[in-house]
Amino acid sequence: MIARRGESNAGASDGTSVAADDAVLVDGSRIAVLGGGPAGSFFAYFLLDMAARVDVRLELDIYEPRTFAQPGPTGCNMCGGIVSETLVQNLAADGVFLSGEVIQRGIDSYMLHTDVGSVRISTPHAEARIGAVHRGGGPRDVTEPRWESFDGHLLARALGVGANLIGSRVEEVGLVDGRPSIRVHGQEPRRYDLAVVDRRTHLALLKALEGLGIGYRRPSLTKTLIREYHVGAEAIRTSLGTSMHVFLLNIPRLEFAALIPKGDYVTMCLLGEEIDNALGDAFATSKEVRAVMPPGWEPEARSCQCIPHINVRGVEKPYADRVVFIGDSGVTRLYKDGIGAAYRTAKAAARTALFEGVSEAAFGRYFMPVCRSIRGDNRIGEVAFRLTRLAQRLRILRRAILAITIEEQVRGRRPRLSSILWDMFSGSAPYGDIFTRMVHPALLWRGLLAMPGALVGRTASTLHERSTGG
Repeated sequence: MIARRGESNAGASDGTSVAADDAVLVDGSRIAVLGGGPAGSFFAYFLLDMAARVDVRLELDIYEPRTFAQPGPTGCNMCGGIVSETLVQNLAADGVFLSGEVIQRGIDSYMLHTDVGSVRISTPHAEARIGAVHRGGGPRDVTEPRWESFDGHLLARALGVGANLIGSRVEEVGLVDGRPSIRVHGQEPRRYDLAVVDRRTHLALLKALEGLGIGYRRPSLTKTLIREYHVGAEAIRTSLGTSMHVFLLNIPRLEFAALIPKGDYVTMCLLGEEIDNALGDAFATSKEVRAVMPPGWEPEARSCQCIPHINVRGVEKPYADRVVFIGDSGVTRLYKDGIGAAYRTAKAAARTALFEGVSEAAFGRYFMPVCRSIRGDNRIGEVAFRLTRLAQRLRILRRAILAITIEEQVRGRRPRLSSILWDMFSGSAPYGDIFTRMVHPALLWRGLLAMPGALVGRTASTLHERSTGG
């Protein structure tokens, strides 16, 4: 369905393109991408790269007011900043490589901490392919940036294949004669053949999009808390090392917590119910966290903090005629690997727009199956996280989990539980695959065998000593 060069009519008097087929992109078609986060940059990169391969010239504007190289919240997309090995491999296959200036620290293991002990879980493939990144220019107290922003790197790749950057905030979105119309402060509206929305636009704009009568309703959101602590590269090396530290603690309202080493900083990331500073302080002052952080570290001495919204339930209809919602504005993965979901939805939307058309029917047939797959997998993820919450509340389960994981690490057993924990933390595998492994008979049998020791309170240190002959 690609209209080749010369098949479009001359542009209209207001500069808009008029396609020979009203529902396809042709030479001179104009596309607006609202938001220059990963989803928006991925879409722009894939669309323009694919269009060049089939000799179609498009005009694409990315509306992004932030400068990602700027330290602090104004240049940041407010995220924990973990890039899974699956995404790294997919990006490399697409010719997008993440250099040492972007990946600030390779993560080769997870440390699982509970109130009954800790265990180190190595990557299943013995390769440090998980990367810790800053989404912007780093915390607000950065004076001499040493690393490149992940989001800035992706945006630069999009600009490198021909995208235009409009560094202004979108103030108005409308539909004129069925085509999207975008207006920024002080300028006349611009009309486009397709509008692509990345949720890293502001909430007021999403509300405006709901009012267009295209069937869009914003996704369900919750909050996460992210803090940055400057502790220095040497202190990180001797305390946290190259591990991401994950905590399974019975703290009210806390569902997931992690400490992520990045360059000179440690990122603290919390998920839970009614996230607020009090919950952050309760976690930061726990004995388990103090045991991990360097001596002399003070929980109050944070460099930066934000409490952003995250998508926990995707929208039912993330598309309409000439409008498509990608990444967090449409469907993303539950709690983990949101950048990976941005990659998948952006690539599917770009392929659909170029090769199938920009009509509601085209997006419904070719783009929606990817969104439906993510959304269905998230339902399984909800069940998996309920099991995790159960372990947070029952000490006997935490002891059993720790016992099984330690035995897998030090005795060389097949890492059934270790691989589950790794994939739950990293987002490297679909939740459906993780849940299937959770209920595998061999793992359930191991759990039953571990229960007697858990009932009598056998500690992780005792298990480690016995397994190593200590």
